[in-house]
Amino acid sequence: MTRKVLVLPYNPAWPLQFAAESGILRTIFGTEVVAIHHIGSTSIPGMSAKPIVDLLVEVRDISGLDRFNEKLSESSYTPKGENGIPGRRYFFKGSEDLHTAHVHCFQSGNEHIERNLIFRDYLKAHPSEARSYSLLKEILADQFPEDIDSYVEKKDRFIQEIDRRAHAWEESLRR
Repeated sequence: MTRKVLVLPYNPAWPLQFAAESGILRTIFGTEVVAIHHIGSTSIPGMSAKPIVDLLVEVRDISGLDRFNEKLSESSYTPKGENGIPGRRYFFKGSEDLHTAHVHCFQSGNEHIERNLIFRDYLKAHPSEARSYSLLKEILADQFPEDIDSYVEKKDRFIQEIDRRAHAWEESLRR
């Protein structure tokens, strides 16, 4: 079954959902957790998003995470291994066609941690950029309601441009 594309206005319950999922993951992963970050569009106040909370879990040793797959499955998470990104462990919560949470695990020091946090922080600090991104996602969800792959593909160039500006912004803050 193909996942539908549904983009909704910002929901103030998303940070609460993040907190709940974060608590579950901390319990499962225990001392392996360094930090858990709310990333993605649901982490940006006022931004439209697919109602799927993204969590970035920074861990001490990525190679040891697979031992938690059974406990994660018992808590309705589906382990997907690296799922296309070397050095990551990815899990989703929900059914194949309706995800409620995405969990991206990286070992401390992995470049994907900083990239995701900079992207998030940039959009929080630049509400006009967040509004532009929201509008694009709403338009694409209307155009591709049954085609998640096209939805993702069509917003890629915009994301790359925001990512470039976010890194330049981050560099300017460090000076």
